[in-house]
Amino acid sequence: MQLLPGPVRRFAAWCVVILLASGVVYVAIRLCVELRTAVTPALFALLGTALLAPLHRRLVKAHVNRSLAAGLTCVAVVAVVGGAVYIVVAALADTGDQIIASLRDAAKGVAEHFGAAGTSLDDIASNARELLGKFGGTAASGVITGVSVVGQMLVMAFLALLLVYFFLRDSDRAVGTVRALVPRSVADLVEAMARRSYEAVEGFMRGTTLIALIDAVCITVGLLVLRVPGAIGLGALVFVGAYIPYLGAFISGGVAVLVALADRGFGTALWVLGVVLAVQVLEGNVLQPIVQSRTVQMHPAIVLLALTAGTAVAGFLGLLLAIPFTAAAFGIVQELQGRYAAAEPLPGPPAGPSSGAGDS
Repeated sequence: MQLLPGPVRRFAAWCVVILLASGVVYVAIRLCVELRTAVTPALFALLGTALLAPLHRRLVKAHVNRSLAAGLTCVAVVAVVGGAVYIVVAALADTGDQIIASLRDAAKGVAEHFGAAGTSLDDIASNARELLGKFGGTAASGVITGVSVVGQMLVMAFLALLLVYFFLRDSDRAVGTVRALVPRSVADLVEAMARRSYEAVEGFMRGTTLIALIDAVCITVGLLVLRVPGAIGLGALVFVGAYIPYLGAFISGGVAVLVALADRGFGTALWVLGVVLAVQVLEGNVLQPIVQSRTVQMHPAIVLLALTAGTAVAGFLGLLLAIPFTAAAFGIVQELQGRYAAAEPLPGPPAGPSSGAGDS
């Protein structure tokens, strides 16, 4: 190896490090996928802890007991989420009939315009009843499966909430736990990397929530002005979709445009599309640069690659968790870069001839 030039040796060393790190990450991801029933609540609890940690710290600084502060934080989350779900369900219940009637009118217009004889809505309804009678057993089994999936999701959500409580309550012990698990010689480095990665995820969660709230409020106001039915429910869909980069905005915006098209016509649908695009432009060119300047800056190409890789490895769960974990990885890289730059000696002035060389 000593016969090789220095740049080649450094390149080989970096290749070995990247291959080892990639192997460890791949094995860890596969283990998480296999144990997803237990791992998924823990991962979402970590994200929830990163989002709620500022509120918990404020309560602790106000001389509230750590356990009580964690409990109050979780209660506040349940109240906010429960209230939001109630508002959305109530809004959809009030306007659900109107939305269905609008979609039915749109389907009738399409059938009259493009459909052939004998394909009226009455024929479709009778055929649908026949299909339901023929495949009733399959539908029943599907309903049972859906109920079991919903029950599993509720159990995982409750477990995640409990884990958030414990993570918040015992967050002061995290540093000691990390230092106890690694050799003493690298404890400071590992602690610094853990802090930087957690700060990156915390900043990402806060920034994403702020952007999602602004997007939802702007689009909801636009839908209310345009008198689109279910505006509050569609705004809530925009808020939830903001946590899924690119795909969430596309789906929530598309649903809003379709509802406007079905109820208010083509002109209003164009106005809704303009509102959605204007909000996305505002988010991409104003909100995200301001928010990311205070957290971890990631190029859109990195975001797309992370989303693709996460979806390929873990499906929808990977789609949700790819960006937070990429932000954590960027935080670790920034910490290592800062330490490496600080350890490099600064270039000195070029060496000139000694002052005593010409005195002899």
